[in-house]
Amino acid sequence: MDTTEMQRQLRALTDRAEITDLMDRCLRSLDDGVFDEAWARDFHTENVTADMPIGVVHGRAALSAHVQRGMALFERTVHLGDNNVIEIDDGRATVRGAQLSTHVLADDPGNVFVSAGHTETELVRTADGWRISASALRVVWTQGTPPQLPDDLTPAGAAEVH
Repeated sequence: MDTTEMQRQLRALTDRAEITDLMDRCLRSLDDGVFDEAWARDFHTENVTADMPIGVVHGRAALSAHVQRGMALFERTVHLGDNNVIEIDDGRATVRGAQLSTHVLADDPGNVFVSAGHTETELVRTADGWRISASALRVVWTQGTPPQLPDDLTPAGAAEVH
């Protein structure tokens, strides 16, 4: 194996490790409950697009505000992600995976709402490392009673958030 091939393989392994770490930290951060500007900058590009069960938003500031409002519906949560398939093409990557989310409702702590689905994430390499440029969560099944969503967190109303 020549030096060029070793460098290519090392870069591929390093990229994969960095992407895995970013995805794990981002999902785990949902349970920490801090969705400020630093949170958004640590994980997302400035012009990120996120397609969530509570709507579609564009831009880091809109995402931060939207996630903060959505997560306020829960007293506590546990988010698990697995089965990530990572494909890297130079400075771009895609990650397809599975997500299981358990939520204790803020307005009814005796009620637990669980959702599971598939994730599709696009990432780009930036000067600060890999960042999420687009993400989508497609819920496949739920169990329990979901929270009552305010009008601006429904998929139809959320499209207006920018």
